[in-house]
Amino acid sequence: MVRPSMLLAIGALAAAVVACAPADEPASTASTGSTAAPADSTGAATACTKDQLKLVNAGKLTIATDKPAYEPWFKDDDPSNGQGFESAVAFALAGELGFDRDEVQWSTVKFDSAFAPGAKQFDFDINQVSITPDRAKVVDFSNGYYTVKQAIVAIDGSRFAGAKSLAELKDAKIGVQVGTTSLDAVRNVIKPADDPNVYNDQIDAITALKNDQVEALVVDLPTAFYVTAAQVEKSKIVGQFSSTGDAPEEFGVVMEKGSPLKSCVDKAVDALKSKGELAKIEQEWLGSAAGAPELT
Repeated sequence: MVRPSMLLAIGALAAAVVACAPADEPASTASTGSTAAPADSTGAATACTKDQLKLVNAGKLTIATDKPAYEPWFKDDDPSNGQGFESAVAFALAGELGFDRDEVQWSTVKFDSAFAPGAKQFDFDINQVSITPDRAKVVDFSNGYYTVKQAIVAIDGSRFAGAKSLAELKDAKIGVQVGTTSLDAVRNVIKPADDPNVYNDQIDAITALKNDQVEALVVDLPTAFYVTAAQVEKSKIVGQFSSTGDAPEEFGVVMEKGSPLKSCVDKAVDALKSKGELAKIEQEWLGSAAGAPELT
């Protein structure tokens, strides 16, 4: 879902855009921020030049994510290398905000801690966090940077590997990570006869599938492609499905509730969409996440 760009059409700034990185290099960042001043929720102008941004650490943009940082979202468990979809998006956003690569610092924050209530020690967190009304009560989200589908993974040849509909999964023992929209999708969309096995970490859910402790795994679609390609031998994607109604599920970067950065980060996301940069980054890192059968 593409939102209208909030970027002002100032010709002198047209060269300050961020280019999509090749596979072995992160996106280069601009040396100066935009001088545009979007309005915040009160209607007041909010300056988005780098020297006027209110940051956790002066002069540095602090970006958080979980550890391990999984592919295809990050590469080699190193968010700072600019490789992987979310690392590339993070550096592109940093560039739109005026930060060079050496002005970005990364911190480790557990997935569910990022959107828990309370003060944050990061400027924004990027970690496949879906925007939901409940989460938005206690943290701020940027405009969405990726539209999400859920997927079901099973061992090839197992009794649910050939399922053609969600109804056929009613009797499956399903594994899923706690605190995720994947868990919500299991409970509210698949509605299995037995409660799913819920794990604190994604890797534990993946291991459960590998060890035949569960018969199916529910994760987002790009993660499912990585699970089947690199983590669980002889596994396959049974299919993909939407976990929401008419409104698409989207990932957004997370900020502290009331963050003064929100309008500027929204502007940066919208600028990357408008220029086609998000689409290029998605194609580079998540291009394989297509073609899985749709389950209804």
